[in-house]
Amino acid sequence: MDTINLTEKTDWAFIEQVKQESGQNPALCYQCGNCTAGCPYTQYFDYPVTMVMRLLQAGQKDTILKSKAIWLCATCETCTTRCPCEIDVAHIMDTLRIIARREGKVSEKNVQLFYDSFLDSMKKHGRIFEMGILMSYKMKSGQFMADAELGPKVMSKGKISLRSKSIKGADKVAQIFNRFQEKAKKHG
Repeated sequence: MDTINLTEKTDWAFIEQVKQESGQNPALCYQCGNCTAGCPYTQYFDYPVTMVMRLLQAGQKDTILKSKAIWLCATCETCTTRCPCEIDVAHIMDTLRIIARREGKVSEKNVQLFYDSFLDSMKKHGRIFEMGILMSYKMKSGQFMADAELGPKVMSKGKISLRSKSIKGADKVAQIFNRFQEKAKKHG
């Protein structure tokens, strides 16, 4: 982990942006560490959740948006559940991912590819189509044979289908995606 110079200029606008977009007040965090203690992925993060919150309080935008932690967060909400200040930390992590993506600062490209495949499936079918997500991700990432040995196992148990099943009202779900994309275009 690199040393972070907190004496650099604090980006007050970033703090306010996260506050507005997440509806959470990161200033309420008093660094108790419960979020990090309960996080099942802390060992894989470059910055533990507590430090992400501290970096946010210090307005260290570039450090946060370039971090692996915001992309490796599984949004399990353990941090949110354990927070004595009732901060929805998982939602803040979601918001940080959205901002990072918007600004082209995605540090974990394969995670972004998976999200894209997941959302494309939701838009197209109104629900997830696991095989479609898998194939889309494999094609985009170039990891064609990774985890290939699992395929026969899950298919033999009926856990994954080769055919998609769209829900009634899938077109309405697609409209939600389209409205969001139009709104995103307007805001930059």
